[in-house]
Amino acid sequence: MQDHSHDPTWKQALAGSQMLLVAFGALVLMPLITGMDPSVALFTAGLGTIIFHIVTGGQIPIFLASSFAFIAPIIASKGKFGMEETLGGLMAAGILYIALSALVRMRGTGFVRSLLPPVVIGPVIMTIGLGLAPVAVHMASGRTGDGSAELVPYDTAIWIAMTSLAVTIIMSIWAKGIFRLIPIMFGVVVGYILSAFAGIVDTTPVQEAAWLAVPNFVSPAFSWGAILFMIPVAIAPAIEHIGDVLAIGNVTRKNYLEKPGLHRTLLGDGLATSAASMLGGPPNTTYSEVTGAVMLTKNFNPKVMWWAALTAIILAFVGKFGAALQTIPAPVMGGILCLLFGSIAVVGLNTLIRHQVDLSQPRNLVIVGVTLVFGIGGMVLGHLEGIALCAVAAIILNLVLPGRSDAWGKAIYEQNAS
Repeated sequence: MQDHSHDPTWKQALAGSQMLLVAFGALVLMPLITGMDPSVALFTAGLGTIIFHIVTGGQIPIFLASSFAFIAPIIASKGKFGMEETLGGLMAAGILYIALSALVRMRGTGFVRSLLPPVVIGPVIMTIGLGLAPVAVHMASGRTGDGSAELVPYDTAIWIAMTSLAVTIIMSIWAKGIFRLIPIMFGVVVGYILSAFAGIVDTTPVQEAAWLAVPNFVSPAFSWGAILFMIPVAIAPAIEHIGDVLAIGNVTRKNYLEKPGLHRTLLGDGLATSAASMLGGPPNTTYSEVTGAVMLTKNFNPKVMWWAALTAIILAFVGKFGAALQTIPAPVMGGILCLLFGSIAVVGLNTLIRHQVDLSQPRNLVIVGVTLVFGIGGMVLGHLEGIALCAVAAIILNLVLPGRSDAWGKAIYEQNAS
């Protein structure tokens, strides 16, 4: 294994901008879908990553950026409470992470394990991806994410969307080296060029934007309605966070749940999310794409992520760049999201498979089955709906149904023992 910790600064900076490139597609798609400003998202991703590295002592090569788990809840909350109050709810979600990290610090990771076994984690992550499937299809068909208005005629939209999707798939399977990790970028670029030929790109905002501009920061407002709506949603990304920390640990062969400790990684993520929502950015989460890049480049030096974060912050102030991002047509994003949202669902599925969860056991069948239908169907009970409801339902079912001792399956104990 090469040691990259003594690489010259320019090499680290280059590796950092490469890591940002890998995260970039998903980082900007998320705010574009939810109606947030991609420049603010770039700034808060950089800021959040730096906060995370300060809190965890710069030990984990990880990058934080816009969380997809919050897409559906943000769209729903925006319709009900407006953007400012939604940001207040997101800030509360970050505070829940901070509370969770305090609990982990006091009680150890054991209670997290009993609260969130794979049979809970798996279907909740699957719901995040599958619940968003209609958004991808609406956008690929030339409509807004909720399907309420047509932006581009269907015939034009669908071939642009499918070409963007095809390019993304081809690059992720047949491309070599780092190119394989930026399929979203290729998909966006090809889709954008096609859209320009089809005459559906409006470049006026880019011409009018200044080269240097302060991102369009928004302050949060607070209301109990929005806070109670958003807090349970945070359970799902917290589950995703634990999965990501385990994943990067597998790549670097280190146990990050022990050192720097899950309480510190959760605290870093919580502070990053709260800081982002104070400025109008989307909640932050650890990025699996970047973990893939770390795996491929074998560059385990956490300093690289500082450079990625600084690059993101600098780009946030390039006004023309931010304006150009906002001109990406819906069908281009929709096509790529067909793959992105699907791959989130597969991560959840893989959690069940990797831990050998026996779905023929009635207990596991009930938890997974109810969680999927509540989440994907958009069930509403009181203040809880969709992802928030299915996360709460999965946790409660796991706690009350008999046979909890088998909840982890065989694989995890062997993994922990080793």
